[in-house]
Amino acid sequence: ISIVIGGLGLSQKATTAAIDQLPPEVTLAFAPYGKNLQTSINRARNRGHEVLLELPMEPFDYPANDPGPYTLLTNNDAAQNTQRLEWLLAQFNGYVGVTNYLGAKFTASPEALLPILRELDERGLLMLDDGTSNRSQVASLSRRMNVPYGTAARTIDLRVSRAAIDDALLDLENVTRRNGAAIGMGYAYPVTI
Repeated sequence: ISIVIGGLGLSQKATTAAIDQLPPEVTLAFAPYGKNLQTSINRARNRGHEVLLELPMEPFDYPANDPGPYTLLTNNDAAQNTQRLEWLLAQFNGYVGVTNYLGAKFTASPEALLPILRELDERGLLMLDDGTSNRSQVASLSRRMNVPYGTAARTIDLRVSRAAIDDALLDLENVTRRNGAAIGMGYAYPVTI
């Protein structure tokens, strides 16, 4: 079982709590818009955490639900999205790969996703799909391109309570028994940490 906690870097309190309180086996995913990100990444790495960069990607209800100024958009051409990707990747270093932040519309579009996966492949980065969209093309395209990837089996804190998170973790154990491995995603809520 692998656990990834995302949404880090925006709240210093949540970021510090995740780095200091979670065991090093938990992977931490950081948003690209925080302050002093490299300092937090260095602390996380020094405590043994693997780190991912959250890529803001277009959801179906964009712009009502806007992941930020450098969001990868389906109506942008490959050059525009690659330029945005380069800005996002330059916000800090030390990550082993990326995960989508929102992005149900973007990950469902092979035309938009392919240039991003090519860039990730050229940089030796993995792609983790958060598993929230059944339309996502991340797994099929990554397999075809031999890009290292994973897909989360569960979001462990869809219901934000200790009991609900415990139930989700037990469910993740059952998925692991059936499939041999599973990834769970969560967010930097105090109860999740």
